[in-house]
Amino acid sequence: MKASLSDVFAPKLFSCMKGYDKGRFTTDLMAGIIVGIVAIPLAIAFGIASGVGPTEGLVTAIIAGFLISAFGGTKVQIGGPTGAFIVIIYGIIQEFGLSGLMIATIIAGIMLVLMGVCKLGSIIKFVPYPVIVGFTGGIALTIFSTQMNDLFGLGIEKVPADFIHKWVCYFENISNINWWALGVGLVSLLIIIITPKFSKKIPGSLVAIILVTIGVYVLKTYCGVTGIQTIGDLYKLPEGVPMPTMPEMAEGESIFGLVKKLFPAAFTIAMLGAIESLLSAMVADGVISDKHNSNTELIGQGIANIVVPFFGGIPATGAIARTMTNINNGGRTPIAGIVHAVVLLLVLLFLGNLVGYIPMPCLAGVLIIVSYNMSGWRTFVSLWKSPKSDFSVLIVTFVLTVIFDLTIAIEIGLLLAIVLFLKRTNEASVIRVFHNEIDPGENLDVALHEEKLHIPEGVEVYEIDGPYFFGVANKFDEIMQEVAEAPKVRVIRMRKVPFIDSTGLHNLETLCEQSKRAGIKVVLSGVNKHVRSTLIKANFEKIIGAENICSNINEALEKSAAYVSE
Repeated sequence: MKASLSDVFAPKLFSCMKGYDKGRFTTDLMAGIIVGIVAIPLAIAFGIASGVGPTEGLVTAIIAGFLISAFGGTKVQIGGPTGAFIVIIYGIIQEFGLSGLMIATIIAGIMLVLMGVCKLGSIIKFVPYPVIVGFTGGIALTIFSTQMNDLFGLGIEKVPADFIHKWVCYFENISNINWWALGVGLVSLLIIIITPKFSKKIPGSLVAIILVTIGVYVLKTYCGVTGIQTIGDLYKLPEGVPMPTMPEMAEGESIFGLVKKLFPAAFTIAMLGAIESLLSAMVADGVISDKHNSNTELIGQGIANIVVPFFGGIPATGAIARTMTNINNGGRTPIAGIVHAVVLLLVLLFLGNLVGYIPMPCLAGVLIIVSYNMSGWRTFVSLWKSPKSDFSVLIVTFVLTVIFDLTIAIEIGLLLAIVLFLKRTNEASVIRVFHNEIDPGENLDVALHEEKLHIPEGVEVYEIDGPYFFGVANKFDEIMQEVAEAPKVRVIRMRKVPFIDSTGLHNLETLCEQSKRAGIKVVLSGVNKHVRSTLIKANFEKIIGAENICSNINEALEKSAAYVSE
């Protein structure tokens, strides 16, 4: 019982404390301080872009960052708000308000915990790559499109939520461009782009926010420049960690009814959180030569998303960019992530008022760079050279994410990927018919010095190469119908059948019953333990006879010869 429990929930923090020393703490401390500084502008920007505010972004980074590091299954994971959630959060707030977001995030957290408890961590990794690239690229374009109002200073009070109407609204208000705001945004972009050429350690977003905020303050205070909106003009400034609150229900609204409405959005949040955190963990493993515990990571993510909403926070997950910053600066244990959360807490408590001076066009520049880094346009180009079916899944997922929403995009993208997988599996499965002899070396890349197996007259051998599932079952029916003359014995060679599903089993039962009525014996050959177990559970022995389930082709041919000679 203890072993199975540790497989599901074994936070890396506890194991990393064994042999922890002052030298390790010093490097973790420095990495935590640096990644905490890096996280400041991102937490503020993601909070505002999601439709909440700077305080909510910082609170999420603090609480979720601490909990993910303390209870997660990765040594170096840095958790907090990420760009992937912006679109779904904004949509939930528009339709259900902040209480709806709170409930959806808690449900998503519970889902993540259940995924970890049920050991689904490894299964999440099998989400097709084109689906991930498609919705990540779609999110990037959506984030980019949400920043045009602030970048150009258009002053639109209520920007439409959907992509097409949003851009129609922008073009209708193009004459209202605030050139000072646009200049601030472009300068911010330039600083972020050129900073890495001078320093790899200091993030360009932080440099841009500090320099541009000082510049705008000077312009507004001493040069009489107006019209450049700052965070303080639009949002309540951070005043510390909010007290925990419960969701407020609208009059006549039941909690069950709201949960039912929010369930699809919560599922999307949970899937996004699981995919992004585990992808980040896998990337980190490759860099630090470690192995994360995916189930523990999901439980840690779930705990964070259950707790954060009570303090006004938004969904959180592992952040790849911040995790890599942590690694590159020497972070090797969860202590670095905890220090990062403490740094953000100190900023919230003592520097909250300074946040109000940050210009909105500067934040727009930060998020435009974030969206560019998320876009993965190079991957789009490389996947163009891949099979067209993969590229089709990517494009469909991308378009659905942009035009509709993430919930539909993920559902349809996964469905398409599953259909294409089944189609490829069906095409890869081969059924061969042998009439006179079997060459042991056929279909092998080496020649076998064995005699060919002679097939007795009146016997036909059908070899199935691949899983015997519903697609192959139909193919098997078609081949059986093409045989001109019915044999006396049918040998079904199953040495290369790894599993058989219910449709394949039904097909096999029907074949045996039809053959029995036609006076044809059926002999199975090379049935592995897993397939044999499935056949026994289905009482298949009563249909065909236990003696007709043979372990190899030689035994099956001998038995067939005996039946023919009767």
